[in-house]
Amino acid sequence: MIYFDNSATTKIEDSVLNTYNVASQQYFGNPSSLHKLGLKAYELLETSRKNIAKLMNFKPHEVFFTSGGTEGNNWIIKGTAFKKREFGKHIITSAVEHPSVINTMTQLEQLGFDVTYLPVDKTGHVRVEDLKNAIRPDTILVSIMAVNNEVGSIQPITQIGRVLDDYPSISFHVDGTQAIGKDLDDRFIDPRVDYFTFSGHKFHAPRGIGFIYMKSGKQLEPLMAGGGQEKGQRSGTENTPAIAAMARALRLLKDNEKVKAQEMLKLKTMLIQHLEKLDNVHIFSKLDDDFAPHIICFTLDGVRGETIVHTFEDRDIYISTTSACSSKKGLESSTLKAMNTQENIATSAVRVSLDENNTESEMKEFIKNLDEIHDHFQILN
Repeated sequence: MIYFDNSATTKIEDSVLNTYNVASQQYFGNPSSLHKLGLKAYELLETSRKNIAKLMNFKPHEVFFTSGGTEGNNWIIKGTAFKKREFGKHIITSAVEHPSVINTMTQLEQLGFDVTYLPVDKTGHVRVEDLKNAIRPDTILVSIMAVNNEVGSIQPITQIGRVLDDYPSISFHVDGTQAIGKDLDDRFIDPRVDYFTFSGHKFHAPRGIGFIYMKSGKQLEPLMAGGGQEKGQRSGTENTPAIAAMARALRLLKDNEKVKAQEMLKLKTMLIQHLEKLDNVHIFSKLDDDFAPHIICFTLDGVRGETIVHTFEDRDIYISTTSACSSKKGLESSTLKAMNTQENIATSAVRVSLDENNTESEMKEFIKNLDEIHDHFQILN
């Protein structure tokens, strides 16, 4: 089996699963309970928080646990909107955000908020000048992803941060789900950012766990009301085993991060250089510094993306169409649409997404099968 769908989800790492199992069996108390079993679980919870904060160069009190990226994006965007609505109802985002951002914005529009969706250029990047021109006196939030999940474009987060330095009252949120662990911290971990979103299952932690960064002094309106966990910000009994497992997964992710990213880029280069030799192929992910090292989006023109995915699946090779969140619905790529890609080309798009466990031999085998599939469909067309 070759698994090249890591931007959708990653396989839980064996030692991470072991951490989860041990924590489930030995730290099963409720962290809010007063007895020693509760205290034991609480200590594990807070140790995990401290370890995550250290690895990310955050402060422990700036880390809050969630169920994943979708909850994190919803909480930050809605929590900011509800907290600051008396100061304004204008929000700026981009046209190429993850559905958990786009659909949250749609909900807020129905509640009377005004959302500006910034266009992107032909490579899928936001133009900083467009953002600057979109700012209004009633703007309360800018939400821009670090790395696009469909084509891998790295958004100009630090440049946006410099623009927002002049607007300290505007909150700045960055969805870092696809950027973490790809040696891109200097491209998106900017001191101007007020909120980050991260999801554990994107880096070999269990599903259903994630965390957000909330800068010291910032506030969100809680979306989860209840027992007052997470300093009253996110109620609900903490998933301590998954949190401990995520902390371990993050430590493993950060170990030799630069070397791992270079290896992913090497495999990406192999594939793109081969795709460039083929006829009737469009490549949307580039080999330059403005694209992440792990995502390759391309087409076999005239063949629908889901057909390509299932053809590879028949060979025990797993890729995806574009966003896994919309692939089962058969939707056209929102990113490629925003890039003004012709619909008949956009519906042919597929995504290969790598991680540090993929190998050169897997890529060679993938390319061999790609050639056979390409030639087969060329004959049919």
